[in-house]
Amino acid sequence: MEPRPQSSRLTWLAVALGAGGCALLGSVGADARWLAALGRTIVSQGSIPAGVPYAAAPSVDWANVPVLGELVFHALQVVGGDRGLLLGQLVAVTVALTLLALGMRALGARDAASATVLLLVFFAAVPSFIIVRAQLFSLVLFCAALLLLRAESREPSRRVWLLVPLIALWANLHGAVLVGLAIAAAYLVIERSRRQPVVAVSVLAACCGSLFVTPALAASGGYYLGVLRSEAAQRGEGMWAPLTVHKPFDVLFIVLALPLLVLAFRSGLKVWELVCIAAFIGLTLHAGRNGIWLLCFIAAPAAYGLGRRLLPDLSVSPRALALCAWVPAAFLVLGVVQTPHQDGAGKRVRSEAARLAAGKPILADGIDAEQLALDGRRVWIANPLDAFSRRDQRLYLEWLDASPAGDALLRGATAVVVTRGSKPQQRLERDRSFRRAALDAKAAIYVRVPSNE
Repeated sequence: MEPRPQSSRLTWLAVALGAGGCALLGSVGADARWLAALGRTIVSQGSIPAGVPYAAAPSVDWANVPVLGELVFHALQVVGGDRGLLLGQLVAVTVALTLLALGMRALGARDAASATVLLLVFFAAVPSFIIVRAQLFSLVLFCAALLLLRAESREPSRRVWLLVPLIALWANLHGAVLVGLAIAAAYLVIERSRRQPVVAVSVLAACCGSLFVTPALAASGGYYLGVLRSEAAQRGEGMWAPLTVHKPFDVLFIVLALPLLVLAFRSGLKVWELVCIAAFIGLTLHAGRNGIWLLCFIAAPAAYGLGRRLLPDLSVSPRALALCAWVPAAFLVLGVVQTPHQDGAGKRVRSEAARLAAGKPILADGIDAEQLALDGRRVWIANPLDAFSRRDQRLYLEWLDASPAGDALLRGATAVVVTRGSKPQQRLERDRSFRRAALDAKAAIYVRVPSNE
């Protein structure tokens, strides 16, 4: 192992560029506002509601596990609305990239190589870094767990017990805690058990138990199973869509991830790391969004391999570095002062939809349903979809796909909000039982035509 590099100026410049890119390009995506909506309900009621209170579809049996994540998103929403959510994403991305940089430095990667790999990781998984989703918690905690595990792999110590509170915290924030438990188990079973079997078994058992240290307690297991067995996961739709060469971001991921994989393999990986990489490749092929875990896992060894074989350290003068630092600084300033761009229906359209619905649940797609829920409106169904029955999940996904099987949802709908140009809007345009009532740049409202017209 090479000694730790003395300079890391380029590495920190790359971290700053990633943070600046997040600030400039950030947007609030689906799977974000529902946490704030639930968090607001918990705060106003002083208790955790049964099921999903803003949805008409039955969900009373749902075990609400990520309550802490919901409260954090509510706080961010209260502080600054969408700006608050974007600020949360910026902090998470900055911390995650910093943890990756520290992991590279601890492994002995050279400065220029670390900076290069950080930028490649950012661009390869750019949606995960710039789109606000519930996953922002896991960005930080996955990198923290990885830093701890690799430190323990180099020099075993009692710090391995830090995995237990880390998993417990993670379980209360986001369901990707299962990914963190998986890499911890790989290290403990494959490597640590050979040196300290009692410690390895004890820590693993405690980590598994910490998954249930949530408000749902023993019912937490049902939550995790519900996520993994959801209709979207089974069908490979939405954020569960498999990796494909037909999506630009997926192609970019493939082009950048392959050389990083080669460099990582040439750096001298341990057995538990090889097992994790193989598992992450399989998970990424199954659902493209899992690529972020693969990239973060191979970042440090890839940087070490790149610096050792191809890219020596570069000498950069303080003046040149200062000039380059203006770029991420400008990105950060522009990102902070710009008005968050509209995603989904605007406030006017959402208010009109509520008026036209006349107290009945609004049928809305994806991000529009979450925004309406955050407004305090009642929708038919919205994220988290796994909170609802498989039948209702199936009907909703069929409707989003504009399949005739999903038309059953329209029979009881008075007002429908859809994204402009989407499959549901195209189908509603052809449906004579509905007419368009209002629209803006992003969304349109359709209302049922009275039978006497």
